[in-house]
Amino acid sequence: MIDLHSHVLPGLDDGTRDLDEALALCAAAADDGTRVLAATPHVRDDYPTTADEMEAALEALRAAGPPLDLVPGAELDVAEIERPDAELARLGLGGSRDWLLVETPYLGWPLDFAERLFRLRMRGFRAVLAHPERNRDVQDRPELLEPLVAAGTLVQLTAASVDGRLGGAARRCSRTLLDRRLAHLIASDAHNPDVREAGLSTAVAAVGDKRLAWWLTVEVPGAILDGSEPPPRPEVGPRRRFFR
Repeated sequence: MIDLHSHVLPGLDDGTRDLDEALALCAAAADDGTRVLAATPHVRDDYPTTADEMEAALEALRAAGPPLDLVPGAELDVAEIERPDAELARLGLGGSRDWLLVETPYLGWPLDFAERLFRLRMRGFRAVLAHPERNRDVQDRPELLEPLVAAGTLVQLTAASVDGRLGGAARRCSRTLLDRRLAHLIASDAHNPDVREAGLSTAVAAVGDKRLAWWLTVEVPGAILDGSEPPPRPEVGPRRRFFR
């Protein structure tokens, strides 16, 4: 499996605190079946991570010998996507020049969200929208995502939302987004042992359809890494097969 959202780089944000903890997170992810992990530290007011800091921390962690492949990235607050193109390119998801991981606010829904992502697309970048199922507005009105997805945005669900560890509201919204074809990949958003554990296998089991789970955790994230167009979503069985 390929996990394109984690806070594994030590000391940059609210993720792992030191190298030992970062290696432990990598080991847990590998034991769970993850073969590629994206290091995506926050880039926002409280954690103003730079591309230089992300790259240096990534190289240090790689040098320590984690048991999986680590690729670069960042989780950008929507206000941070106005940064210069050259810096955004260095923060691309998985090292891609085309894709950026953009954080969904936990509270509220920016009225100009679609416009901001459209301007980003006009600059040559596409967005992967991180964990919208945890936003109360999206839980109440999942149709908010429809124009974004129609314009080319991909939606990432958090594994702990899909399998219920983050509560019933996030789980129900995850199901709704999958049913409405408004979700495209699952990632752990792993932070540290005290916040959110690594691994995607419990979410894969919760999806209940092996073909769809493969698309969400291998095919779509793999296309992002390769710089290719994500493959079409597979046809699946009745909704009752989801989230057994």
